[in-house]
Amino acid sequence: MKNAGIYIRVSIEDQAHEGFRLGEQEEKLKHLCKYKEYKVFKVYKDAGILAKDMEHRPAFQQMLEDMRAGKINYIVAYKLDRVTCSVRDLEVLISDLERHNCYLVCDRDGFDII
Repeated sequence: MKNAGIYIRVSIEDQAHEGFRLGEQEEKLKHLCKYKEYKVFKVYKDAGILAKDMEHRPAFQQMLEDMRAGKINYIVAYKLDRVTCSVRDLEVLISDLERHNCYLVCDRDGFDII
């Protein structure tokens, strides 16, 4: 079963840019999930939060808890920078994904860890 958690995030600066609004990200990613035949378990939203680190984003942390509990096995994001801008955090995330047989799909970057 392909159970997806959609992760969307905007920082204050990004809210003004085309294509980064929460609603637009959510709509595009739901279409992507439908196309790839992923069942959307939940949409996780962090609004007005920078990607500086993963620990201070409540929705992101909830998504990771759901992944660890086996509720989702795909994380779908608009772009990799919506998930993290830190190479160190990306390395930690990839290790966590591998431990829990979860995949990361970033729509606009063509960046997938499957």
